[in-house]
Amino acid sequence: MELVQKKVKSIVEKIRVARETKGYTQDYLAAKLSISQNAYSKLELGYSTLTVVRLFAIALILEIDARELLSGTNDEVVAPAVIHSKAMELERYIAAL
Repeated sequence: MELVQKKVKSIVEKIRVARETKGYTQDYLAAKLSISQNAYSKLELGYSTLTVVRLFAIALILEIDARELLSGTNDEVVAPAVIHSKAMELERYIAAL
């Protein structure tokens, strides 16, 4: 059971890092998931059970592959999110010119 708890902790940490990298708040994700910020916080802290459906919904909102949350390191999740975030910033900058 300890191995499962470590894996869950790893997954929710990746979710938090990806969320923060995208500049999203817990309130934003909670609203997208139709849950309270408190309920979302409990998911991210690992206090509530993260269902497969919710995992896929979070991955969709964060625009990452759910498989990235289930395996690998935080760097593998953050790098695509950072690239996407920077690309979006650049697009907004160019549009404002």
